[in-house]
Amino acid sequence: MFKSSLFWFQNDLRVQDNPALMQAASQSERLLCLVIIDPSQFRPGRYSTKALGAARWRFLQQSITDLQATLATQGQQLLIRVGQPMQVMAELITEVGMDAVFSSYHPGHYERHRWELLQQRYPYLHWQQAHSNTLFDAAELPFSISELPDSFSKFRRKVEGLPVPAATAAAKLPPPPGNLRLANDTTPTTGRLDNGFSGGERAAHEHLQSYFSEAHASEYKEVRNELDGWRNSTKFSAWLATGCVSPRTVYDYLKAYEQRAGANDSTYWIYFELLWREYFHWYGYRYGQSLFAFGGIKQSSPSTSFYPTRFQKWCSGNTPYPIVNACMKQLNATGFMSNRGRQLVASCLVNELELDWRYGAAYFEQQLVDYDVASNWGNWQYLAGVGADPRGKRWFDLAKQTQLYDPQHAFIERWQGQQHSMPLDDVDAADWPVSD
Repeated sequence: MFKSSLFWFQNDLRVQDNPALMQAASQSERLLCLVIIDPSQFRPGRYSTKALGAARWRFLQQSITDLQATLATQGQQLLIRVGQPMQVMAELITEVGMDAVFSSYHPGHYERHRWELLQQRYPYLHWQQAHSNTLFDAAELPFSISELPDSFSKFRRKVEGLPVPAATAAAKLPPPPGNLRLANDTTPTTGRLDNGFSGGERAAHEHLQSYFSEAHASEYKEVRNELDGWRNSTKFSAWLATGCVSPRTVYDYLKAYEQRAGANDSTYWIYFELLWREYFHWYGYRYGQSLFAFGGIKQSSPSTSFYPTRFQKWCSGNTPYPIVNACMKQLNATGFMSNRGRQLVASCLVNELELDWRYGAAYFEQQLVDYDVASNWGNWQYLAGVGADPRGKRWFDLAKQTQLYDPQHAFIERWQGQQHSMPLDDVDAADWPVSD
């Protein structure tokens, strides 16, 4: 039993079904709960995009506020610090004094590297992590992470029949350190976005209850490719990405629905997509930094150039492709885009515009309210032909896709996708001006 421990909330902003938090609670007499906001996430990075855009930041703020309120019901408090995580941790280790640090495993390479550095710097502390954001624990998989199947289909065949552990109740938390007199930092704010999403564990459960209280799950496979409409996709992804709800909890809701209303292809497809998410999380652990490499996990660099004007027009929804424009304008306004839309705009960037896929992945990271490092970068690799798809690069015929999914152009008109300026390029490949 540790006298004083620290729990670092990252992608697990909840108290229910949080194995890492449960371990910290059961092994600690006192527990300091911490969230760190890294200001570098608000500054443009390598691809001239921010790591944390307005929609996801607002959702994150709401989630943190909800976590504060939930912890308070257990006599706990949440310390919010703004700063570089390594520096914040160093200050707290010195200021507060602790015996152990707990956290959930993170699929991101840089997050895991940071944890390893902290362990090396402070070897006299106990460092402990648990898998809190996957259906299965690493030890439950029928293969080692280094032997992760090289395609989703192979992965699914190996894990689909495994029993999914039931979600656990909220851990009873010990009190915070008695000498804790640390004030929370103020955090940057942004305007509220009207996108239907509200961050936090309570909002996650309210959405799950609402979704499964009607017949949406039984009809999911028929509507999942729709480009718009709140109930045409499950919308679980934002709460899963921040860890406001665990995938095991979603699975429990799904199985309870099937017992009540019956199972069919649509309810299975929800589990199928949870397995896709599961695959990409282990994919992130398996491939680490290669998740962000131009040549991907295949180490085979695509043939691309970089046209700044093309990228800017893709970002703003100002390309010659109305369906792409509508999807991008929807993303910029709401922080969300349907799965079908994501495939179409990614295919356009990689194939029609011939741009580096990493710029698209980075823009999604900035804009998506449900950004998840493993799923986002893994999916972009998949489509660009440098990832887990054995068939190579995916290309979608945008005219055909428009006929299939927006034949009356209702979605395009709603988001003004038909409006665009020409020409596509300002200069040619040799940087000479393009004449009209």
